Amino acid sequence: MLMSQIGITRVEQEVQVGVARLVDAVVNKYGRSRGKLIPMLQEIQSELKYLPRQALEYISRKLGVSLSEVISVASFYHQFRLEPVGDYVFQVCFGTACYLRGASEVYESLKSATRNTRIAVEMTVEKARCFGCCSLAPVVMVINTKTGDKSIYGRLTPSEARKIALKYSTLTHGK
Repeated sequence: MLMSQIGITRVEQEVQVGVARLVDAVVNKYGRSRGKLIPMLQEIQSELKYLPRQALEYISRKLGVSLSEVISVASFYHQFRLEPVGDYVFQVCFGTACYLRGASEVYESLKSATRNTRIAVEMTVEKARCFGCCSLAPVVMVINTKTGDKSIYGRLTPSEARKIALKYSTLTHGK
């Protein structure tokens, strides 16, 4: 059966081939050992910025382990992403100090700012664990996923958080 007959576009087919090549290269590098699953997933995510299901399915077949085992590992560790992220990831600290000083409101303000504008594709907002700078609560870390650069913003109000999101949307669209 032709791929076009089952609803897979040429672009989707090329993506699948690219993911398969990446997984093949990673498995060849580490060997077919289930004990090397975590570093394999780290390398795949480093390249793709997240772990697409097709990569998890393919690595499962290559290693001869169940898909549920691979997904269990990928979903257990906080470092792994199962969904794609934007150019900028806004991590809102939800440690005790930040939570008590308004992290929920800052989080909702950032979610609203990215949901109600065209910047939603380029930005991801997520909750995070303590960053260790409690005296600055509430705190947001912004990570540039292309460069790895990180910026910390502290003592934020919801209004200031919205302004920061708009600042980064300008950076994204001002290219």
